[in-house]
Amino acid sequence: MTIDAKGIYYRQLNEAIKASLQDKINTIELQNVNGQRYIGAGITNDATISIQGTPGNDLAAYMDGLTLQVYGNAQDGVANTMNKGTIIIHGDAGDALGYAMRGGEVYVKGSVGYRVAIHMKEFQEKVPLVVVGGKAGSFFGEYMAGGILILLGLRGREEQPIVGDYCGTGMHGGIMYIRGSVEEHKLGKEVKPVEMTEEDHQRLALYVGRFAEHFGEDKEEILAQPFTKLIPYNKRPYGNLYVGA
Repeated sequence: MTIDAKGIYYRQLNEAIKASLQDKINTIELQNVNGQRYIGAGITNDATISIQGTPGNDLAAYMDGLTLQVYGNAQDGVANTMNKGTIIIHGDAGDALGYAMRGGEVYVKGSVGYRVAIHMKEFQEKVPLVVVGGKAGSFFGEYMAGGILILLGLRGREEQPIVGDYCGTGMHGGIMYIRGSVEEHKLGKEVKPVEMTEEDHQRLALYVGRFAEHFGEDKEEILAQPFTKLIPYNKRPYGNLYVGA
């Protein structure tokens, strides 16, 4: 089924999407999307939605199972508190991608903005995953409490380093993999680089492989360069601030 989103108010568009899903339509193509918010938000379903254009803020917020293919860029707040599902973005994405995300997978071919995966956490048996093919702004993985972050630096912002300042600030759970090296002064004081294990290499092979399949990349070429693995020093870095004397 195809829905032309040109000139449609975001509430009307989302109502049309939900009505189609209630009619048991499993594949929906949205054409001419231009900033409409909340696409896929709060939906529990296994359908696939193809988005032609640029969806607005909070794409897939609280989503529980859809597959979203975005053929363009995405704005801020992608996968906000997402519980389950897959998002594949064939362009760039904005700030706060994966905020409090607690399950599912997000793949971005291009670069992302600031505060990606802030407060990302694991929920029950779910382990959220974000793979970024380009570069990231500052506060990457800020206050991250769980899940997996992979940053590849394959493209975008040629004059900029792969990641901005304060990477991993407040991080107290999860794992971060950054392709290549990261200057120490860019890291938050709560994280440290550690040696890669065989399990890490297997994990990267799996998720980089999926990234390569989504975007037609060369998996082996990506994996040929060493990665920096970052983990938190402390599971409760700010706990002492809230303990009475």
